[in-house]
Amino acid sequence: MRTPLLLTLLIIHSPVWADNDHLPPYQARFDRDKPVIAVVGENRMTELVDYLVPFGLLSQAGIAEVVALSTEAGPLHLMPALTIRAQATVEEFQRLYPQGADYLIVPAVHESDDPRLLAFIRSQAKHGATLVGICDGVLALGQAGQLRGRRATGHWYSLQQRREDFPETRWVENRRYVVDGKVMTTSGVSAAIPATLAVVEAIAGAGRAAELGSAIGLADWSPRHDSRQFAFGARDYMTIAGNYAAFWRHETLDVPLQPGLDEAVLALKTDAWARSFRTEVSASAAGPVISRHGLTFLPDVQDSSATPMPGDATSASDALDEAIQSIGERYGLATAELVAAQLEYQPSERSKPEARRNNRDNP
Repeated sequence: MRTPLLLTLLIIHSPVWADNDHLPPYQARFDRDKPVIAVVGENRMTELVDYLVPFGLLSQAGIAEVVALSTEAGPLHLMPALTIRAQATVEEFQRLYPQGADYLIVPAVHESDDPRLLAFIRSQAKHGATLVGICDGVLALGQAGQLRGRRATGHWYSLQQRREDFPETRWVENRRYVVDGKVMTTSGVSAAIPATLAVVEAIAGAGRAAELGSAIGLADWSPRHDSRQFAFGARDYMTIAGNYAAFWRHETLDVPLQPGLDEAVLALKTDAWARSFRTEVSASAAGPVISRHGLTFLPDVQDSSATPMPGDATSASDALDEAIQSIGERYGLATAELVAAQLEYQPSERSKPEARRNNRDNP
């Protein structure tokens, strides 16, 4: 049986797993049967994988009550594609759970200083929630004042910005995730998968995390990672410019929304295709569609004549592997590597010595 490429990014040489990069075991509060996990998004633009992968996988694990939130009523626009309607607003959640969440998942958002989002983060921290910043959700945690004096990490691209905006934070690289007290932060987009398994381990133990990992094709969710290889070089900028400028080669791919769709699988392959600078991804359905774990997906169009988005993978790890391989076959290796870099993901091509890049700062 082939080893999923997703495993490659977790077994490369990097520092050993520090004890303080384990989330502390969950301690039951308020006589709850299960912990409450809130995943919050900002309506104008929230990162697709950062939001849907933790929601989908934590719901699949069945070890917590997982609630998808938006900062206000109305559609929640995900970037780079798809639109959903969250299960509740932050105000509704606070009325339903006045004692707060046990875990708060904060994805990357376009407006990291959104007042509603920052107020909600501060409120949940005050109630004792463990804060989990996925990718550059760390910027919102920083804006909310939750990183002073802490160790943290984020997407490779934002390193310089993070250093400038939050100098009191100790920025740690070469980690898929970093834990400091009740704050967990992760590196780039694809880190949502191992970080989610780390949350499952904290709540229900390593055995349950391994079961979920087996189901999605991920055997190792340690924080091992080599962020030094990720940066945009001249080739990447040329690929972006060439793909963007050649508008006659652009295409729209259709995602036919089906009831019961797997949120994590859909997010991973859609996110990859939508980052090629060649592709627009559009969702089609006759009306709103309910996903596997109760999210409402809103179509962009009712009917589409566009080419269906390639791929039939049914597990999270296979979905990302399959998408990047298909992008390479369709648009060329340079575009596949560009997509992988944005996702801070390591297909085998990027692990070769000749493909390594060691610029750790913002381009």
